Amino acid sequence: MTIFTTFINAWGHEDLRKRIMFIIYMFGVFVLGSHIPVPGTNPEALARIFDTGGGGGGVLGILDMMSGGSLKRVSIFALGIMPYINASIIFNLLVIVFPQLQELQKEGEAGRKKIGQWTKYLTVVLAIIQATGMMMIFSNPSGGGASILLNPSPFSYIFIILTLTAGTCFLMWLGELITEFGIGNGVSLIIFAGIIARLPISFVADLQTAVQNNEVVKVLVMFTVLFVGMIAFVVFMHLAERRVTIKYARPGRYATPTHFLPLRVNMAGVIPIIFAISVLLFPATVAGFMPSQGAQNWASAFTGSWYYYVTYFILTVLFTFFYTAVVFNPTEVADNLKKNGGYIPGIRPGKPTADYLSRILERLTFVGAIYLASVAVFPSVIIQMIGGLTSLNIIAGTSILIIVGVALDTVRELEARLTMMKYESALK
Repeated sequence: MTIFTTFINAWGHEDLRKRIMFIIYMFGVFVLGSHIPVPGTNPEALARIFDTGGGGGGVLGILDMMSGGSLKRVSIFALGIMPYINASIIFNLLVIVFPQLQELQKEGEAGRKKIGQWTKYLTVVLAIIQATGMMMIFSNPSGGGASILLNPSPFSYIFIILTLTAGTCFLMWLGELITEFGIGNGVSLIIFAGIIARLPISFVADLQTAVQNNEVVKVLVMFTVLFVGMIAFVVFMHLAERRVTIKYARPGRYATPTHFLPLRVNMAGVIPIIFAISVLLFPATVAGFMPSQGAQNWASAFTGSWYYYVTYFILTVLFTFFYTAVVFNPTEVADNLKKNGGYIPGIRPGKPTADYLSRILERLTFVGAIYLASVAVFPSVIIQMIGGLTSLNIIAGTSILIIVGVALDTVRELEARLTMMKYESALK
């Protein structure tokens, strides 16, 4: 009831109500654009490829899910917001590696704007590369049906690639508007809206198939069990944390208050999964530039086969360790504690504290990595073995991680804004 209470209280404030309505309007724009096909394409041909298994599984299926079904419909938002996310991740890592970018970021708002501008340029480059590879793949009739191009020509290729790139740029701008005038991270909310918008349509389609096969009870039971069970498990792991006791030295005889340093089990969020998806998309993109049968076979191994699932699991684990090491520096935390007079009871300040935090972080990261990889891979494998129902694929794995993470973060920001408003009204 806490979530519903938070939204009810937020709706009672005019400013928060306007922000919520703005998000809803932007969601409407996104859903509308996801149903506008790119001129010169044949969405039915690509839909047949997905329905016959040529693209519905594996990394392309995940991209279609994160774009709200736009990829399958060859809409102007077919690339989704993934190029911008990849560009943002790349620059976050570059800031850690290159001291020049670190200094630029420390300059304040001007430095962050400069990095943001470079991120947008990189987004355009990545979108063009991804659009080119995908169009060359889906325009090859050997992919499982007719070409998606109604009139194959160099002009058609260029026009479609520019249209898809422009769609990604529009979504990038839409995300910035939601961040500024709405609540929460706009890019995350766009992905959230795409998953939620696609779920009812897929569920109804599965029900129709179940009615024809007399399996309505099976579909309803599996949907309910997976939906409730996955959400409960992901919420538990998302909020799980290890609290390290921190005390601060105080002069006199006064007792020092106890503080906690919270170390989350899943400190990396869904970033490792997005990394893994980007790497898995690379073979398909390269195969698009080499339309030989061998290249196509190589790319098809990453669209739902056991090669794909094993590679997906391993990459998620590796990227979890890598990204956690990037975002959390035990040495820096230990130095900050020492400067502020803080210490961990029983642990000497300085290097011993950093080593202690590193040991804790290694164990937490191992649990978090196995958790992320398992949630991303195993539900989809089980569903595919059972029958591969579309709606069940949407509520399993990566989508649940995104839905739960975005929902909890949005509720937290609402609560923070409500608390701030209470303090402001008390001061008045």
